[in-house]
Amino acid sequence: MSKSKDAAFGDLLSGLEGQPEAAKAAGPDKRRKRKSSAAGAGSILLVDPAACRIWAGHNRSYGLLDEEACSDLIAGIRAQGCQEFPAIVREVQDGGADGQAYEVICGARRHFAVAWLRENGHTEMQFLVELRDLGDEEAFRLADVENRHRRDISDYERACSYAVALERYYGGTQSVMARRLEVSESWLSRRLALARLPEEIVAAYASIRDILEVHARQLAPLLSDPGVRKKVLAVARDMAAEKAEGTARTGAQVLAALLAPARPPAAELPAPKVYGPSAAAGIAAIPRGRKLVLEVPPEISRAEFDAAIREFVRDRFGDA
Repeated sequence: MSKSKDAAFGDLLSGLEGQPEAAKAAGPDKRRKRKSSAAGAGSILLVDPAACRIWAGHNRSYGLLDEEACSDLIAGIRAQGCQEFPAIVREVQDGGADGQAYEVICGARRHFAVAWLRENGHTEMQFLVELRDLGDEEAFRLADVENRHRRDISDYERACSYAVALERYYGGTQSVMARRLEVSESWLSRRLALARLPEEIVAAYASIRDILEVHARQLAPLLSDPGVRKKVLAVARDMAAEKAEGTARTGAQVLAALLAPARPPAAELPAPKVYGPSAAAGIAAIPRGRKLVLEVPPEISRAEFDAAIREFVRDRFGDA
């Protein structure tokens, strides 16, 4: 953790206590009674990553992490010979599973990278952590501070974590949540709208990483119209079925297909009128807006051309 970020985290945590008005507005904190740790809050520890689990409220989908997604971090830790910045953890109070003692609040990618290295020839690697004493709402805000602007967390992952937090920590009141996170209500509302996309639409995308906040904004007007909504969801179900059969689309392609039902049908072009015995031996008059375009086939003879032109002039201007 860089000094500047650590200072920001310190400022955040120092303000978590002694704020009766904010605490009252946010409702009761989900802080649990914690057993005293031999190491103590604030301690920096080296632990086996197997002794840690990812906190259920983490704003990253751990299942999406793989060697490719963490390649930069894996390479950096391997080159350094150790993890440089500690993850933030708290003690597990329910006993954990298989001896797990800590929950990772910030640092899921670091946890994955160290665990991967230990399984791939670097058994000496240890997971560097900083132990904190945090309640759930505090942990959520701390994770949000670290990850809000990280590009390796998808818009949809972040939006879903906000939707869960809204109900769990802020009583479903967006204004309270926005104030606690120090963001505007409109900013928060756009993220929550993304998390509320219908399951059919989410399933149409190849990956939740492809679902962007701007997609929700563009789809919102369509989904608010019952008739159009039905058509959009039908398209989404078809794409989900095709995805299951192996047809992959980019996020932009999925969005374009979902928006298609709201587009007005293309106006049919008027049929051209042919002057002469046939299209090959005549002239086609084609309307183009306020103009009339005459198409002359290259194989037409002079006699056929003259006859077709005379026919066109009579039809257009009448007999002389």
